[in-house]
Amino acid sequence: MQKILGYMRKAITEFDLIQDGDRIAVGVSGGKDSVVMLRGLCLLRRFIGVDYEMVAVTLDPCFDGVQGDYSGISELCEQMGIEYVLKRTQIGQIVFDVRKEEHPCSLCARMRRGALHDAAKEHGCNKVALGHHFNDAVETFMMNLFIEGRIGCFSPKSYLSRKDLTLIRPMVLAPECDIRRAANRNELTVIKSKCPVDGHTKREDMKNYLAQMEKNDKGFTDRIFGALRRSGIDGWGFKENKKEAEFCDE
Repeated sequence: MQKILGYMRKAITEFDLIQDGDRIAVGVSGGKDSVVMLRGLCLLRRFIGVDYEMVAVTLDPCFDGVQGDYSGISELCEQMGIEYVLKRTQIGQIVFDVRKEEHPCSLCARMRRGALHDAAKEHGCNKVALGHHFNDAVETFMMNLFIEGRIGCFSPKSYLSRKDLTLIRPMVLAPECDIRRAANRNELTVIKSKCPVDGHTKREDMKNYLAQMEKNDKGFTDRIFGALRRSGIDGWGFKENKKEAEFCDE
């Protein structure tokens, strides 16, 4: 975990993600990214010099009307002394059975975000931590460029004025390969997604494209990320020349 903690500490400092007195709702889907982030935030509290509280929140989409088993996440939170909240939802049924969405990811993401924000407010949190990492940022940047014809990405930190919540992404500097390695070496409980379209999305296509480009031209992904940071868009600028991030409602 030392490498991951280094990435997280740098992101927290670089993007000013956490302050004394924060109460953070940590979104834990059960995947490797969110579980490693949860573990990392728990460990960082011991030595980072910032006093903050955490509550782990899992939203069960209940795909096919079946409740997911998150007992492993509950046990992990108990071991770490972190409050755990599991909310069962009908998101899976609404997206796939009622709406029968041809492209379900967008609606599913919006519904999950809304439910997570509501849960954060219910439990007295002022911030929500999401597990997006280095590769997610590059993939999102490239998808926006190739599919939507625009330059942009999610932000490391953004304020939702309607909810009075700040979204933070403490793992945006951590490569996915290091996250996977940390999850395996620390034997962290990881729950496989039961989403019907898992592995068959435009994001997966972009992930495969970038992997092939990286194989053909080593450093390809790093150069894209470097361009994103040097551009300064969406709060990605370097600390020494960063302007105040604008308020937004994601």
